[in-house]
Amino acid sequence: QVQLVESGGGLVQAGGALRLSCAASGRFLSTYAITWFRQAPGKEREFVAVITWSGGRTNYADSVKGRFTISKDNAENTVYLQMNSLKPEDTAVYYCASGLAHGRYEYWGQGTQVTVSS
Repeated sequence: QVQLVESGGGLVQAGGALRLSCAASGRFLSTYAITWFRQAPGKEREFVAVITWSGGRTNYADSVKGRFTISKDNAENTVYLQMNSLKPEDTAVYYCASGLAHGRYEYWGQGTQVTVSS
């Protein structure tokens, strides 16, 4: 089993920054990557960013490229999402997820709320 716990959400003004954390435990090294998703009220869940455990390859949604950075700390078993230049449209519940192969998400965290005020 894999456990994922997000933290770091909160309320911030437009233009501000937040850093989200996703702490992994259990058999997380058997998984392929950590992916951040977000879901705003009344909207579909959407992909934000991903980083592979092996090699640290990253990919971002076009809407966050140049503003968000995903990274990992192997010693702390934690993946971070640094979010800069936040916009009101970034307001959502942010989830980290992981799975046993590319595109699979068997494991999810509980989510953390990010609210960006204008």
